Amino acid sequence: METNNVQVQSQQNESVITMGDWVVTLLLTFIPIVNIIMLCIWAFGSDTPLSKKNFAKAQLIFLAIGIVLSILLGGSIVALIMAASAGGY
Repeated sequence: METNNVQVQSQQNESVITMGDWVVTLLLTFIPIVNIIMLCIWAFGSDTPLSKKNFAKAQLIFLAIGIVLSILLGGSIVALIMAASAGGY
């Protein structure tokens, strides 16, 4: 009984996502704040197809890398401006 349950769940998670579903997915990821919420739901939801789940996890990783790089770049620009205004440059 238990193996049948696992097989059904596995087949459900590996379902094919249509082109229309991908268009809606990409449109939702273009909206600020909504994209983070939806990516978390897709990445960690139990009924999400496997391909969409992997896509959401990859997008969250790239989003985190982008945020870290933006903070580092913004901090260096602020430091340069502060140094230039203090006459140290």
